[in-house]
Amino acid sequence: MNLRGKQKRFLRARANHLQPLFAVGKEGLTANWLAQLDGALDRRELIKVNILQNADVTTDEVKDFIEGQTDIQVVQTIGRVLALFKVSANKDMRHLSDQVKKI
Repeated sequence: MNLRGKQKRFLRARANHLQPLFAVGKEGLTANWLAQLDGALDRRELIKVNILQNADVTTDEVKDFIEGQTDIQVVQTIGRVLALFKVSANKDMRHLSDQVKKI
């Protein structure tokens, strides 16, 4: 699902109050980390990821790694925090994506 401007604005507003659930640290980006991130997005559809100060990767590298290997979309980047969105594979968990489609 490609997001339009109004849809991204809606998701950014929803992500504003969320705390980061995942962090990128000194171990960097791995396939296992990405699989856990994908699983969490199947349950929640919208999460935040924090890039720690001791991480060897930049924000752009994390964004390219996530978007290049999955269908996860980066909704917003603020400093070292990314807001991520993905439509859930489980139809029972698609509350947020159903609202986004109506916009």
